[in-house]
Order: sequence, then structure tokens, then C-alpha cells
Amino acid sequence: MEIRNIAIIAHVDHGKTTLTDALMQQTGMAAAGVSMDSNTLELERGITIYSKNTSVHYKDTKINIVDTPGHADFGSEVERVLRSVDSVLLVVDAQEGPMPQTKFVLKKSLELGINPIVVINKIDKPAARVEEVVEMVYELFLDLGANDKQLDFTTIYAIAREGIAKLNMSDESKDLSPLLDTVLKQVPPASSQEGSKKPLRTQPFNLAYDNFLGRLAISRIYEGVIRAEDKVVIRDNQGGARTGKISKLYTFEGLTRKEVESAEAGDIVMTAGLPDIFIGETICHSENEEPLPPITIDEPTISLNFYVNNSPFAGREGKYVTTRQIRERLEKELEVNVGLKVDLSNNDHFNVCGRGEMHIAILLENMRREGYELQISQPHVIIKEIDGVKSEPYEEVTILVPSELTGTIIEKLSKRRGNMVDMKPEHGSTKIIFEIPTRGLLGYRNEYVVDTRGEGIIYTRVIGFRPYVGKIEKNETGSMVSMATGKALGFSLYNLQERGTLYINANTEVYEGMVIGNASKGHDMTVNPTHGKKLTNMRSSGADEAIRLTPIADLSLERGMGIMLDDEYLEITPTNIRLRKKLLTETERSRSGRKK
Repeated sequence: MEIRNIAIIAHVDHGKTTLTDALMQQTGMAAAGVSMDSNTLELERGITIYSKNTSVHYKDTKINIVDTPGHADFGSEVERVLRSVDSVLLVVDAQEGPMPQTKFVLKKSLELGINPIVVINKIDKPAARVEEVVEMVYELFLDLGANDKQLDFTTIYAIAREGIAKLNMSDESKDLSPLLDTVLKQVPPASSQEGSKKPLRTQPFNLAYDNFLGRLAISRIYEGVIRAEDKVVIRDNQGGARTGKISKLYTFEGLTRKEVESAEAGDIVMTAGLPDIFIGETICHSENEEPLPPITIDEPTISLNFYVNNSPFAGREGKYVTTRQIRERLEKELEVNVGLKVDLSNNDHFNVCGRGEMHIAILLENMRREGYELQISQPHVIIKEIDGVKSEPYEEVTILVPSELTGTIIEKLSKRRGNMVDMKPEHGSTKIIFEIPTRGLLGYRNEYVVDTRGEGIIYTRVIGFRPYVGKIEKNETGSMVSMATGKALGFSLYNLQERGTLYINANTEVYEGMVIGNASKGHDMTVNPTHGKKLTNMRSSGADEAIRLTPIADLSLERGMGIMLDDEYLEITPTNIRLRKKLLTETERSRSGRKK
């Protein structure tokens, strides 16, 4: 059976997973309503976080498909996958056109010499502008230095949600056959008899974990045949070699894995039995085999520390609360999350580096749902020296806002050392592109939502390290810190809400040193949220009016990481997210301030 290997790449929410689901349903590999996004967080957020493998059978051909994330923080997932496939379906929204992550994933594909197939999706949108978007995609190919063969791409028009694709807008179509036929025609076969006769060389591009089988390696077989029970040699990227044995071998059939005895060159397989295998290494039968080129991944851009929770409420809600348990969980995460770097050498904290706030927030959200309790420090960007120059990560920010709000956005991002590179009208809004240090973006997203009244859209992508720009001006607010332990009362909160934005509701348990809101005057303020109304036997007109509290700014992980100050921790438990001062009492904080 012939094999084709493709990845589906796109900007977030342009329809990658919907298209993959439709392809599986049409070919009978999955029932209607079954989705590739199976992780709870993916279903809640409506985004793909982890790349996943599936396969469909069409006209006696097996098509291996890898569904990839569209969010910039999970770019390392995309980079690895591209090395293992022979073509990509670049999905572009017929209304929005190419977006920042479209540019990122396409750039990586073109650099690897891949010839993409372009899928213009959501052509049924009322505001779809198909011809204009096709032209924009062509311009993007030119901007990214595509060669003549890559520029001669095939364009498919699709409504993934309805499972329809066509070669021309005027064509009639009932299913995705035109897209599948194009894949068979355009994508070179991955399997060949000559390749299967060569000595084995296969390279893992993704990792998974099974509680019974341990670490699993998802690999592309470039040459030869791999069999269950094979004794193999693993060549690492430093020239070393070690031996191992394949205990079980699987291929992908729809959403399930199928155990097989052997697999040939061109296929994508999952192997068990190699507990120390890592992405980019080469699995072969002999030490004499030349290792495959290593898979490189972009460096992390932000770092923060994970600590054991030592707040007054520590241990109330969590199941796993010790240093050893947190260390073991991070070690397990490193098995599969290659975009993450963790320094486990310290006994009192662990330094964690990731690709962005969402990358770290997803790890923390998974941990708290599993029953872990911990606290984290304020995220900081990673500063490094490149050719003797102090450098920091920069991001390209694409903003879509109502035209009347552009002045506010430009003013705020310019203060944060943003440099505007483009501005043009688009769909009744204004599209602005900035290049800005990652430091300038930390904590800005919450401000952006308020400034645009929820009507703006913001996308970012890391564009590399550039010379350090010095101090960045931000609208700093102070913290409203509780001086008492007990239950917050509505009477007290009613009086405090005029001084800033509250993070807690009435009847929330608080402790001394816990941050209950921000103070708009810009400096910390110690308050008593447990203070109740004095009861007397005197009555007066209006004295007992109902207390009305304004809606609070609910603390999510991303919001907490964005607003926390350097002298604060974010306390994370299975049921609560709290902000607190590192030093809980006002006396300790005063002493610390004097020492400085």
C-alpha cells in the first residue's frame, strides 16, 4: 500500500482540526462528532495544544495526517512535525487571510523545501473575500522567499465544517474528494521498495507517555523495516550510541493505535520499550549507520520559578504538595514537552523556561487539575548575550481594533518600546503591526481587553532575539493587601472597591498578606476586608440600603501571571488561584524595604 505523509498547518482558529475531523469522517475512520481535540483543556479553550497523529485510507492509499497547534506558544510542536512529512495543507480563513502564525508555519515549511497545498477555508462566510485572500497568500509566499516550484501551489476551496472541497469556486461538490485527489496527485509517495531494502533509520519527532508502557516515541521511518522485538542502536545528536529493544510497535488507524509486527519505510509509527529515547535521535540496527540530521527547536523566551506552597492555606485543597512530588511531575512533563526547559538542581525551587505565558499556563492548569498545589514567581524574559551584545526576545504583534481606538493602542505600545511597522484599514477595523520586546507585552493583554472593551483581537509570534532596549514604562498599579485572616465581608469590600479593582467576592476566605485587588494610586495599600458594619440601636434614613458590589476581575492563571508584581507569588491549588505577597506581614515588608 502506498503511503502519503502530510501535516495540516494554519493560524489559530482557521479550521485545521475541523478539516482533519471531516477527512476522518468521510473516509470512515471516525464517527460524526468525534474530534481530534480530545484533551479537556483543548475542548474548553477551542484550540489545539498538542500535535496529534491520525491516518485515513483513500483509493488504496494510506494518508498519515498530523494535526498541529495554531498558537504561537506551541510553535515547537509544529517545527518537529514538519521534518517528518512530505507536504502540508496550509489552511487560510477566507475572511481573515494570512495571519501571524500562518507566516510562522509557512516560513518553516518553505525552509525545509516542502511544497504546500493551500486550502482557503470558510468560503461560506458572509464577509469572505476569496480572490483577495488568494492574492495575499501568493504575496506571503513571495515575501518568504518561496522558489518557483513552491510558488506554483495548488489552491483548494473548502467549507471544512460541512465537509466540502472544490478546485474552483464555481464547481459543485458534495465532499472532500477534490482535496484528497489533490493530495494523491501532488504529495510524493513516502513508501518505496528501494527504501524498505535499505538498513533501518527512523527518527522520533514526538513523544507520548503510557502508564503501562512508559515513554512512547512517534517516529517517521525514513529507510528500512522496523519490527517488534528488534534490538536497535540509538544514535544521539552528540555522536554517542546506546542499545535498546523495541517491545511493542503501533501504527495509526483513525484515532486509535493499532499494534503491528512490522512497518516499512515511509510510515509513521509509535514504538515502546526505549525509556530514554528523545526527539531528533536516530534509531537504527547498526552503529555504522549515519545519524539523521537533528531536529532543532526554537529557544524558550520566558522563565519563572515553581515553589512549594507555604501560604497559611497550604495543603487544604491539594493532593500533591511536596517538593519531591512537584519534581517528579516536572520530570514527567519533560518526557513529552520539548519546548520546556526545567532546572531541577535546586532543592527549594525549580526554574522553568517556556515559549510564552500560555505555554506555562497550560502546564500549570494541567497540574492543578491533577491535584497539585504550588506557587510561582513573576515571569521574566530570558536575557542572553549574542556576539557580545546583551539581547532579549522580540515579538511581532498583530492587532485588529475599531478605528477610533487606534490612538490609545499606539500610545500604550509605544510607551512599552513597541515599534509600529504597518497600519492599514481592514474590514471596517484597523490592522496594526508592532515589533516589541517580550518584556513590553508581559501583562499587557489584560490591559488590552479593557482598552478595546473586548472588541479587539491580538496575535503575537516570537521573531527572535534583538539588542536589549533598557527600561520599559508600564502603568504600574499597587496591590490591595489584606491585614487580617478571616472571611471577606460585603460591607468592607463595598468601601474598598472605590480604591481599585477587587479580585475576590464577599465570603471569600482571606489571610494576612493575601492580595485582594489592585490599588489604582500605584502603591501598595494594607486593608481589612473582614471588617463588618458596627451594629447600633440607632436607625437613620438610608442606613440599611442594599450593598451592591461591582463585578470583580476574576483571577485566571494568565491574568495572575500578567498582573503579579516582583514581590508576589501566585498561589495555585486545584480549586483556587490566589495572589499573595512573598512576605506576609506588613512588618516584614517594611523591614525588607528598609534593607534595600
